[in-house]
Amino acid sequence: MGRINMKAHLDCVPCFQRQALRAVRMVTDDSGKQESILREVMAALLDMDWRSSPPDLAHAVYRIIRQSSGEADPYSELKKQYNDLAMEIYSGMKEKVNASPDPLMTAVKLAVAGNVVDFGVHSKFDLKGTIVDIMNKDFRINGFESFKSQLEISEYIVYLGDNTGEIVFDKMLLEYILENFNINRVTFAVKGAPIINDATHEDAVYVGLDKLPGIDFINIDIGEPGTGYDRSSPEFRAVLEGADMVIAKGQGNFESLSEYEWIYFLLMVKCPIVAEHLNVDVGDYVLKGGLEGGKTG
Repeated sequence: MGRINMKAHLDCVPCFQRQALRAVRMVTDDSGKQESILREVMAALLDMDWRSSPPDLAHAVYRIIRQSSGEADPYSELKKQYNDLAMEIYSGMKEKVNASPDPLMTAVKLAVAGNVVDFGVHSKFDLKGTIVDIMNKDFRINGFESFKSQLEISEYIVYLGDNTGEIVFDKMLLEYILENFNINRVTFAVKGAPIINDATHEDAVYVGLDKLPGIDFINIDIGEPGTGYDRSSPEFRAVLEGADMVIAKGQGNFESLSEYEWIYFLLMVKCPIVAEHLNVDVGDYVLKGGLEGGKTG
């Protein structure tokens, strides 16, 4: 793949309308208010540049929802629910890693399984079922050997997180990496303010990511001033290029950063547009990046 970031597709437009309707129904039972906000979103979508990346469009849509509803974090209860659920099964997942004949592969697979917790795509999902599924499958795009080799020569990792709940599995993967490789610093990226069920610094602290040795945090922009680095900015590129290794979770990071082929992208493919871009199927698991990572199967 060349150095081309993913652009929005016509199918993204009705998808964002569905997301907006789901979000406004979470913040108000008033059908008139729901209609008003949805109309505002639809009008804004008509004026947007549909050649933008899907995350750029999402930022604009959810900014309207926050401002018009007066609810800064519509998904707050669900975010806590899935952080709590993931922490409940955390010790069992640690045991699975420790008992595995290939604990790094198991930890990576579990981290990718956590990517199913995505309210931007679905309203319901089966975290435990996804864990069972991924443990019985290979990555459809499999850059694991390159991933492992890069860990062996790295000291500083930038890790781009994605969703709540999922970050518990990211913590587990980072714990294994810090215990078994010569990594002395990790910069973990979170969203600079609430958007959908994406993880913020508050969520990272809630699940104990801040307790990992050598870890610090940076904020990623959600389309509002002062919320952090824009993923397309030179400043953010400098952060990425300052690391020995970059690990990026989820579709949003892939859509925004796919031009950087040296980044290791870990995701569950949940969108047909992303699936087409990667030449895989919806539901496939992907570890892409580095010198390897060709399609298998």
